[in-house]
Amino acid sequence: MAGDRSPGGQRSVDGADLARYLAEHADAPEAAPAAARSARNRFTGLVTRVAVEGLVAQVELQAGPFRVVSLLTREAVEELGLEPGMVATASVKATSVVIEV
Repeated sequence: MAGDRSPGGQRSVDGADLARYLAEHADAPEAAPAAARSARNRFTGLVTRVAVEGLVAQVELQAGPFRVVSLLTREAVEELGLEPGMVATASVKATSVVIEV
């Protein structure tokens, strides 16, 4: 990944490039034990994709090994200024989310 180095040796990379890299190289999350799960979770990470179509938008966030996808209104995405490469937090609060295989 291309980047610049400061005189002190710190490396700076473009946020959108970092978002693409994280989306391509993220490890699959390990399943957490049932007792460790919470009904309220916050995932801070990097926005990797924003797709706007009509009045709705799909936003993808890479938070460590977790990929979080959310549907928002176009207006919310514009007000928040969401774009790939920026840091954001997904707050998940649901009475029930069940995905089984």
